[in-house]
Amino acid sequence: MKNAVIRLVCLAAVALATVGVRAEKFSAGGISFEGPKGWLSQKPSSSMRKAQFAVKGKDGKSAEVVFFHFGPGAAGGVKANVQRWLGQFKEPADKLKAKISDETIDGTKITYVTAEGTFMKGPPFGGNKVPVPDSGLLGAIVDGKQGAVFIKATGPKVIVKSAEKALKAMVTKALKE
Repeated sequence: MKNAVIRLVCLAAVALATVGVRAEKFSAGGISFEGPKGWLSQKPSSSMRKAQFAVKGKDGKSAEVVFFHFGPGAAGGVKANVQRWLGQFKEPADKLKAKISDETIDGTKITYVTAEGTFMKGPPFGGNKVPVPDSGLLGAIVDGKQGAVFIKATGPKVIVKSAEKALKAMVTKALKE
């Protein structure tokens, strides 16, 4: 009996250790995405979020990757969202090492945004904000046929930077399918 319990506990530990390691498939704005391996799928913390992931760093800290879709023309355009995202940092936009670039994949425009600085963590519209130094932002705005899909990664800049290649590969794969 004792061995059976130990075996059951070990199996449960292995199962828990692999949760989120497999790729998670989901859809946002009519685009099918598959979360990169190693990204931990999480239950979205808000009804506005279509999907949510954690990207773990070697130091135990993690970055958050969230997906939003509000429908055609909703949530403002690309420029308004880029400004809103950069405005979530303590530093003014010209001090953030921000980079904005556009790419087109199979006729779909994607705007990528990166920034580094002190992220003001908290509710998006008002409420108390907590300054988090050495933060990074990696955003992708995919101009889909059913409206823009907004993908935003925030967290320690080292972890956010390490997620860039996987995020871009995920977007490319979704648009080529």
